[in-house]
Amino acid sequence: MTTTPDYLAAPSWLPNGLEGVWTLLATYPPVLSAVVLVVGLLLAVVVRGFVLFWARKISARTPTDLDLKLFRIVANIAGMVIAYVALVSAVQVLGLPEGLERNTIRVLLSLLVLQLIRSAMRASHIGLEILGRVRDRYQIVEERTIPLFDLIVTVIIIAFGAYALLQVWDINATAWLASAGVVGIAVGFAARDTLANLFAGFFIIADAPYKLGDYVVLGSGERGEVTKVGIRSTRLLTRDDVEITIPNAEMANTKVINESGGRWIKFRIRIKVGVAYGSDIDQVVELLERIAANHDTVCRDPAPRVRMRGFGDSSLDFELLCWVNHPSERGVVSHELYMKIYKELNRNGIEIPFPQRDIWVRDDGKKQAAEGPAGGDGGEG
Repeated sequence: MTTTPDYLAAPSWLPNGLEGVWTLLATYPPVLSAVVLVVGLLLAVVVRGFVLFWARKISARTPTDLDLKLFRIVANIAGMVIAYVALVSAVQVLGLPEGLERNTIRVLLSLLVLQLIRSAMRASHIGLEILGRVRDRYQIVEERTIPLFDLIVTVIIIAFGAYALLQVWDINATAWLASAGVVGIAVGFAARDTLANLFAGFFIIADAPYKLGDYVVLGSGERGEVTKVGIRSTRLLTRDDVEITIPNAEMANTKVINESGGRWIKFRIRIKVGVAYGSDIDQVVELLERIAANHDTVCRDPAPRVRMRGFGDSSLDFELLCWVNHPSERGVVSHELYMKIYKELNRNGIEIPFPQRDIWVRDDGKKQAAEGPAGGDGGEG
């Protein structure tokens, strides 16, 4: 009488009515393995469909589809875990040699861990986007801080995944951690500039002195629109359509003027105008305010205004102050206002003076007295 090997014995969770079928199939291990695999895959499909069914019902009550994406990842993970368990069970009932079976199971578990790492990173990113939209409860998680939290969660997930892989292959993690500490110190000294940029990127993302779309002016004079705030560098697009990449360590240690910051994104333009002494200053103020008010791009609120700034060497100095809706409009609006002001001043007979200097020559007569009487040679006859 033949006995069933231990690895082909009916599992304890199997119903009593199916133990006879299991014992019959156990005489043909490949058939039993195929049955276990097929049943496991069918169960994975059923579980995944069940989770998606309820996910669609729940997400139908929410305004966005982010929760549905998250539920899909959860459903895929549930089905994937069941499918890999079926694969491992199918390998175990095949009756492979011990070494081959152990390594095959380790490979399957390694693939499962890698798939779980990938799914966990996608789920964490979607979860952060969901938290970022709940402004009243999670104010720290928003669009500008999502890359920072995303990076932190990614590092944690990869660390746990690496530890799980070491355990699957029975590798002592203590020695690896000690080696990683030594390597980390060496890398820290060798890549201190890169690490400085990374830490500066964390602080910039958390502190948010500027954000995407802002117009900034650096202490070195560069001016442009912020097109990307990364972990290592910040990118500016100048008005010449030239992209400038600045390391975050430099951005953190330089003066940054955010023209889009403050209570609104509007930008104030200052137009300096000098008129000749003797001009009608009330007429000049009224003319400059009218030119700005009639311009299509100049904001009505705040209204344009003119200030007299002082008495210059050759002119009375005025300044026209007006606002535009965006810092990018500064150049073209300034050009149009200067052109219009020059034409209107000429049309109204108001002179724009240029610097003048009067030179006075003094003749005190000392030179003529030193030369003596005219025509005399000073000698004896």
